[in-house]
Amino acid sequence: MSRIWAVVAAGDAQVAGVLAGEALKSAATARGRVIEVEVRTNDGVLNPLHPDTASGDMFLSVAPEPLKDDRFAALPQTSIGIDRVLADAGGVIDGLAPGAAAPAVAAPAAGAGKIVAITSCPTGIAHTFMAAEGLTQGAKTLGMPIRVETQGSVGARDPLTDAEIADADIVIIAADREVDRSRFAGKRVFLSGTKPAINDGKGLITRALAEAKVQPGGAAAGTAKPARAERAGPYKHLMTGVSFMLPFVVAGGLLIALAFALGGIYADSQEGTLAHALFQIGAKGGFALIVPALAGYIAYSIADRPGIAPGMIGGILAANLGAGFIGGIVAGFIAGYGTDFLNRSIRLPKNLEGLKPVLILPVLGTLLTGLLMIYAVGAPVAQLLSFLTEWLRGMQGSSAIILGLLLGGMSAFDMGGPVNKAGYAFSTGLIASQVYTPMAATMAAGMVPPLALALATKLFPSRFTTEEHEAGNAAAVLGIAFITEGAIPFAARDPFRVLPATITGSAIAGAISMAVGAELKVPHGGIFVLPIPGAVTHLLGYVIAILAGTVAGAILVGILKKPVNITPAAVQPA
Repeated sequence: MSRIWAVVAAGDAQVAGVLAGEALKSAATARGRVIEVEVRTNDGVLNPLHPDTASGDMFLSVAPEPLKDDRFAALPQTSIGIDRVLADAGGVIDGLAPGAAAPAVAAPAAGAGKIVAITSCPTGIAHTFMAAEGLTQGAKTLGMPIRVETQGSVGARDPLTDAEIADADIVIIAADREVDRSRFAGKRVFLSGTKPAINDGKGLITRALAEAKVQPGGAAAGTAKPARAERAGPYKHLMTGVSFMLPFVVAGGLLIALAFALGGIYADSQEGTLAHALFQIGAKGGFALIVPALAGYIAYSIADRPGIAPGMIGGILAANLGAGFIGGIVAGFIAGYGTDFLNRSIRLPKNLEGLKPVLILPVLGTLLTGLLMIYAVGAPVAQLLSFLTEWLRGMQGSSAIILGLLLGGMSAFDMGGPVNKAGYAFSTGLIASQVYTPMAATMAAGMVPPLALALATKLFPSRFTTEEHEAGNAAAVLGIAFITEGAIPFAARDPFRVLPATITGSAIAGAISMAVGAELKVPHGGIFVLPIPGAVTHLLGYVIAILAGTVAGAILVGILKKPVNITPAAVQPA
């Protein structure tokens, strides 16, 4: 039987290398192929190969660049990137025909093609710009021109022009929320999350060039909005809603905090004063729109513009029925999927198609959402939210500490990934119900990973490279601003030692924050919101929570990490 010899050169990406090796083995076994895989990392070599080339018929190098290995010089070689293996190991094995070399996945020629890209994440702060930097550096390595539009928390930055889009060979959208693709009708579009762009911009571009699909729509389609090439999942729809909801939470929360600073806790009853005016704007304006914005933009993510009105109206009904942010989420999904179903089901003559997005879909979608919210969903969800609210408000002692540990651990678990965002969405949603302690715990915990690593580079300098010492200074700045992603470079290099330490530190910070009853009325800002009177309660205890988590995380990092000047012995097979 033919044998495939494979070498995975992972460097610092130990986890990705091990996963790629296991993916190749599983895919080969499922296809009745024999494969031997050696994984090289900076910590050593897993399963070093001692090949008898007479028993093999090809060599597969899995690395950013083709490997030169004298052991396999007599065999035909195929080279491929780790990202391609992780994305489709089965396809890689299928491409290796027995007895012959598969065509190598070549990098694009220098100067070939023009790329435009959009990056965006739910909060629009860190991942958005880190993904843009990853794509820019990747394109530079490949010798390809690129223009990146970042859709951050303050809107689009460096927006793409119509001429740039028309001239582009490919469009890459690296986003964790839904992005409007109507501008790209007829262009080859590739969709991805932000993390692949951050971790391996070059690999993502190479994959996009091979796998991008033409975005349907355009003038010939006869509609202002093309149909979606691919349907996003519920998580992405939820994160789109959270992304558009956040500005209302921030504006409302800060204005309420300023009202309390000027007029005390009874600012809302001091009619005619500036404090009362600020409270009205924040509470009756900004906070009143939190749930409708959440529901409306979940529906928008699913059904495009026809879903906005049903979603927002469903969100207002949820708020009026006492169903809060949970009801808003339910209303958004009902409005989105309901309107999308109506859009696909209703067929009209061409001369009447223009009535669908402005008349038929908003009316029928609103009717469907409203009736379900009033007669079926609103009351049970309101009871659920009331129970959750009272339970959270009544939390004391061990129960509060357990919730703080959970939210803290979630914040550091994947540093901006789905688990982190789930805890963040839960905490921000509760602000609309005037429950502020989870938000305080989440922000304290989210500040800890970059701060702990910045401190660890000072306390344990021998554990870090020169490059990591420089990254530590940047991590400190990101940490005080509540940008957890500042710890990603450290976690990517050494996940099995860094993540347990930072998760523990974040859990400690979250637990202490909940134990002292700290409340936070705004969902972001880091230490820059702490001096605002009324924005944070139990300020001293809150600062202690952040410091305790940071110190604990830094000490654990120092204990778990090994000095960089010690070269580990190669790991021998069992």
